[in-house]
Amino acid sequence: MPAIKHLIPLALAVVTSGVFALPSQTREPRKQPNILFLLADDMGYGELGSFGQRSIKTPYLDKLARDGVRLTDFYIGSSVCSPSRAVLLTGIHAGQVSIRGNKGYLPEHDSSGRVSLKKSEITLAEMLAGGGYQTAFFGKWHLGNSADRSTWAEGRGFEYAMQEQWANKTDTVNTFVDGMHYTHDGKEIFYDKDEHDCLDTFRTDLAIDFLKNHRDEERPLFLFMSYRTPHSHEPFIREKMLYANEGWPDIERQHAARITMLDREIKRLLDRLDNLGELENTLVIFTSDNGSTIEGSHDYNFFNSSAGMRGFKRHLHEGGIRVPCIAYWPNGGVTGGRVSNHICTGYDVMPTLAEIAGIDAPAQTTGISFLPELVGKKQPEHEFIYFELHELGIKQAVRAGKWKAVRFKEAGRTELYNLEKDRNEIIDVSYANPKVVKKMEAIMKKESLPTPNYPSAGNFFPEEDS
Repeated sequence: MPAIKHLIPLALAVVTSGVFALPSQTREPRKQPNILFLLADDMGYGELGSFGQRSIKTPYLDKLARDGVRLTDFYIGSSVCSPSRAVLLTGIHAGQVSIRGNKGYLPEHDSSGRVSLKKSEITLAEMLAGGGYQTAFFGKWHLGNSADRSTWAEGRGFEYAMQEQWANKTDTVNTFVDGMHYTHDGKEIFYDKDEHDCLDTFRTDLAIDFLKNHRDEERPLFLFMSYRTPHSHEPFIREKMLYANEGWPDIERQHAARITMLDREIKRLLDRLDNLGELENTLVIFTSDNGSTIEGSHDYNFFNSSAGMRGFKRHLHEGGIRVPCIAYWPNGGVTGGRVSNHICTGYDVMPTLAEIAGIDAPAQTTGISFLPELVGKKQPEHEFIYFELHELGIKQAVRAGKWKAVRFKEAGRTELYNLEKDRNEIIDVSYANPKVVKKMEAIMKKESLPTPNYPSAGNFFPEEDS
C-alpha cells in the first residue's frame, strides 16, 4: 500500500466485505474465469506499437497483442468520457443510454450538469456480481453525481471501489486537486508525489494491495482498471528522463511518457496476477474510452495518434471512435497472434462478459457477444452499429458493413464513406449513393430515443416534422 503522508489529499471510495486468505496452491480451479478490463483515457488508435506506433514504446501491451487477439475494427461507444463509459458499463448504445454527453440538461435545476446512470440501467458489475463475481473498480468513474454516493461505483455493483470523483461545487470546506477528489469511508488517503511517477502508478499500487489483502479466492474476479493515461489533464507526471533525448516538445514528450508508463503499470499488475497463479484463467481486455485528444496543446498528428484516420476525441469520424483493442486469455481458447477485423463495439462488452461468465446478459443490452470471434468460432454480425453524441454540436454516426454515415444536425446533411476503400473518410460518396444514405438515415431516426436530459435526442431531422 502506498505510504500515507500529509501531502496532497486524495480520498478514495472503498467498499469491501473483508480481508480474505492468500491463494491456496491446492484449491481446484474455478470454472468461471477472472475478467480484467483495462481502460485507457484518450488513447488514439495508433498509439500502441501493435497498432502501428513507431515512436512511443509499449512493449508489454504489444506482447499481449502478440499472445492474444488484436481487434482492428473495435469501436468504443462514444467519443468522449461519460457517454462512452455509460455505453460500456450498460451495454446500451448511445442513442438509448441515459448519458449522451459529458453534461446534459437537468430539468429539476433548469441548468446544465452531470447526468447519472439510471438505477434501472444494470451495470457490468451488477450483472457479474449476480453471477458470483467479486467486483472491484479503481480510477475514473465519470458516471454519477458527486453529491450522491449511490451513483458512484460503490453504489453500482462494485463491492470494492476506489474512484476518482469530481468535487461538489457546494463543498467550501475541502480543497481538492485538479477539480477532483477521492473518498475512503470518510477518511483521507494521501498521494505521495515523491513516491509515484503519476496517479496511475498510485492506482496500480491500490489495485495490487487489493489483490494482496482483499481478494476472495473462492470467487472469480471482475477487476475494472479505469486509468487516466494519456489524458492531457493528468496532473502528477514526474518522469523526466523518458524520451528526454528525442528533442520533442515537452508536451509531446510527456504524452509519450504517460503511455509508456501505463504500459509498465499494466505489466506490473498482470505480473501480480501471474504470481498469484490467476493470470492463466483471466480474460484481459485492453481498450480506450475514445480516440486521440487535442487537449492540453497536444498535437495528435505528432505521433500519428489516429493512424491517419479522420477525427479525434468528440468526433464521430473514425479517429474519435475506432480505438485499439486487445483480448488475451491463455486458458480460454484465445489463440495468440490472431488479427480480427470483426466489427464490434463498446455495447458488445456486456453480452461478451455474460457469455464468458456463463450467465444471461440483461435484456437492456443492444450488443452482440464477440466471444465466438475471440475463440475462433462462427461469429454473429451486427446489421449496423450506432453512435450519438451531444457535445460541441449534435452528431450521429452509423457503420453498416463497409458503409459509414456521419450526420451533424447543424449541417442538416449526411456524409457517407466507403471504409473498404477509404478508411480515413476523405471522400464523401453520399451523392453517388442516395439509397444507402436513405437507409442510414432511417437507422438514425429509429435508434435515437427521446430523453429530457438531451432535448434534441430523437429529433435529429426536425425539418421533416414541420
